[in-house]
Amino acid sequence: MMYNNEHFEPVITPNVDKPGCDTLDFYLKNEDGYKGLEKALKMKPAEVVDEVKKSNLRGRGGAGFPTGMKWSFMPANPVDKDGNPKPKYLVCNADEGEPGTFKDRLIFTKTPHRMIEGMIIAGHAIGSNKGFIYIRGEWFKETRLMQKAIDDAKKAGFLGKNILGSGFDYELIIYRGAGAYICGEETALLNSLEGKRGEPRLKPPFPAQVGAYGMPSCVNNVETFAAVPYILLKGWEKYAKMGTERSGGTRLLGVSGRVNKPGVYELPMNLSINDVIELAGGVKDGKKLKAVIPGGASAPMLRADECGVLTDYDSLAKAGTMAGSGGIIVIDETVSIVEAAYTLLKFYEHESCGQCSQCREGSHWLARMFKRILDGGGTQDDLDYIAKICGNMAGQTICAFADAVTGPALSSVKKFRHEFEELIRNGGIDKTRAHTHSHINEGAHV
Repeated sequence: MMYNNEHFEPVITPNVDKPGCDTLDFYLKNEDGYKGLEKALKMKPAEVVDEVKKSNLRGRGGAGFPTGMKWSFMPANPVDKDGNPKPKYLVCNADEGEPGTFKDRLIFTKTPHRMIEGMIIAGHAIGSNKGFIYIRGEWFKETRLMQKAIDDAKKAGFLGKNILGSGFDYELIIYRGAGAYICGEETALLNSLEGKRGEPRLKPPFPAQVGAYGMPSCVNNVETFAAVPYILLKGWEKYAKMGTERSGGTRLLGVSGRVNKPGVYELPMNLSINDVIELAGGVKDGKKLKAVIPGGASAPMLRADECGVLTDYDSLAKAGTMAGSGGIIVIDETVSIVEAAYTLLKFYEHESCGQCSQCREGSHWLARMFKRILDGGGTQDDLDYIAKICGNMAGQTICAFADAVTGPALSSVKKFRHEFEELIRNGGIDKTRAHTHSHINEGAHV
């Protein structure tokens, strides 16, 4: 398929289908491994930050915040109240828990050294000598692979003291979480990293001022770090040209749901959602496309007729949704939108940390209302009340979790209200299906 982008080439996944791609030897021989680091260490930290700024790399964890700008927020020479220097920490958010998202796992299992190299470069750029990799608790295999990659990099002189004779020291430590979705939020992650309850913090202060262990800290996503070596080695211009005006480079998109070829696709961001679905083999079994969740489960749904939108951050925001974590969930005509939304709301009800009453109670009530409609006890008033509950949640809490809950809830009612009304009219999902099945059988005998 033509991308209409002559500048495109895979940044992160050029060799992920080849044997041994996760090893240091493969990375050194086939991917110019650690050459970007070698170049970066000969540059001043501010020059590295500027290179990343000009590349238009935006955070790949969900928020899409400009990476170079985030690095520039780190204080140059922080000191404590007694005038003693404070350490600065770099943290990799590998707590990939957003439903429909599985791109970071690919990096861990297929090209871990690319992420490690990116973290070392970032450490040099912000003046940090220690980094933490916060890994999702369920990732047993991934943790072993990453620890081996760290050990191999250290033996080869890419980690530890006086890296490549530059005088720069850097250490990487793995920390395993305990499987809480909320720890994907950066301040909840920092609390968990410190051994505290995984709850988001009030801001300000921001992590760049008071982060891990009370020290200035910078948190970025796995994919964000994995893009950095390419930018340093091949230049910001080449990376920026592969994206749009405000969103440089490529994106890893995890395509799942009703498609013929689900998986992770590295693509330029000037493709539409329809283009991505076509690359993933089209809608499964020749069915019609009904809806798409474009950026992980918390992203508001799009109807099939809205899927001509491009996959970059700004285009999706203009369409009333978000690029989020890059998890594209495809829904076909056989799927009940109400059922699909309820499944997501049950997940969010379970994962709310409970710190804010709006989120704790709101996520519970939304799940109950969707279940009542599915069971045949819903009313027309419920549909307006769902919107009212969402209005009392979004933007009213310490973190954006409540906004994430309202994504599937509000968009499903707004875009597919007729499905809700049909369930209310027919007495729930079971009676609606029985009615449809009976109607089909009736027609078959005519």
